[in-house]
Amino acid sequence: MALANPPYLTSEERPPQLGRNLTYGLLDSIGRAIVKGQFEHSGFPTEAELAKQHGVSRSVTREAVKMLTAKGLLSARPRQGTTVQPTSSWNLFDPDVLSWILERQLSVDLLRQFNELRVAVEPEAAALAARVAEPDDLQRIDAGLLRMQEAEHGLDDPLDADIAFHVSILRATKNPFYIQLRDVVSTALRTSIRFTNRIKGRTADVTEHAKVRDAIASGDADAARLAMRTIIGDVLVLIQHDNAPIA
Repeated sequence: MALANPPYLTSEERPPQLGRNLTYGLLDSIGRAIVKGQFEHSGFPTEAELAKQHGVSRSVTREAVKMLTAKGLLSARPRQGTTVQPTSSWNLFDPDVLSWILERQLSVDLLRQFNELRVAVEPEAAALAARVAEPDDLQRIDAGLLRMQEAEHGLDDPLDADIAFHVSILRATKNPFYIQLRDVVSTALRTSIRFTNRIKGRTADVTEHAKVRDAIASGDADAARLAMRTIIGDVLVLIQHDNAPIA
């Protein structure tokens, strides 16, 4: 079934099709529009209007709106209709929301804030991993580091390899709260790494990441904490000294 093009999306912003999963496709399309502020000066469309604009059923529209409401982007109340919520109500730990926000131009401030969160979380996660990591955890960390080494020679994707390394450390903590951050870390790191690599003109420093791995393997929590803090501190310095929009 052909899908009508929403009038509030430009041809560059509009996906060629919503995809096989119509509900998620609609969720993604509307979510991006909300985050980009395309409803700031107009009321949010009704479910009937959205269904007509996107060429989908009312049930698909209703489910997408429910999902956006759960993410904090919308509020639906009797007699008041559906309204866009302020940014302060958005669930920034939701991977979809974070991804949409990071796609906006001039999101350097958000990247800085995210890495300020990382420097408060990941060094402690590395220290905890040094205390509790088991052999299978170390194997995953080693695998992530190996991927980073291979990426330097064009044998793996630098972004995916770096993300795999950091996520493996979160998993090695055995702490469900740290582990729950893996999707957020993966989503935001993808933009953060691309941004810092553009400035440095190279991929992540494998040697510095190896120091984190070695400290965890040797059970040295203090060294693991310091090594991870050094990596993220370098990222913060790069972000603070570059005010260019993210490409």
